[in-house]
Amino acid sequence: MSTYELRENLYIALTPAGAYYAVSGEEETPYRVFLNQLLKQRSSVALKHENLVELAGDDYQERLYHCQQLGWVQGLEEPIHVPEGRLETLLPELLPELSANGRVLLADAHGFTIAASGFEQEVIDELAALSADIAIVHQKYHRTLDEALSLGSNAWALVDAGGNSQVGFWPLYIGDHRFVLVLDGFSRLNQPTLTTLIWVLATRYGG
Repeated sequence: MSTYELRENLYIALTPAGAYYAVSGEEETPYRVFLNQLLKQRSSVALKHENLVELAGDDYQERLYHCQQLGWVQGLEEPIHVPEGRLETLLPELLPELSANGRVLLADAHGFTIAASGFEQEVIDELAALSADIAIVHQKYHRTLDEALSLGSNAWALVDAGGNSQVGFWPLYIGDHRFVLVLDGFSRLNQPTLTTLIWVLATRYGG
């Protein structure tokens, strides 16, 4: 890996795919650890040897190259910063952009709602409770499912007759906390808003 050279005057930022991979499972792979270290920073990190050694150790080149090849990180000419402010203010602004119809909620591991958008209150409470029940089922069976089917995903969904997701449940493992992102209808996760949401949560709950 010593043949790699760092481009100067760039800053590392996670893509939506990289941010989701970082928090989509509990297994601490070297790449997930590296991405989570980036998420804990309040500003994007300058692409410099000393910064990367501090975040990922002396073998950072292999980790950085792997993450770049999979589209998990990108280089920016200007740094970006995690939004500041109270979660009660930030989350209602971010969540609606993650679903085509704006119906989204974020729940904790116990089935309590952190924030929601677009749903009626009785639906919010039921979906948040359901997300906790699904998490229990997932914890019980996920190893068997992964080994038998090689799923590569921890998300669950309620689907229609055509197999299209009607309501999706996306777990987010951040530090010692587990959240569930519940999306009604067509999801819009491949956009910077997802990265921002995960970054906001990581800087507050990532430890």
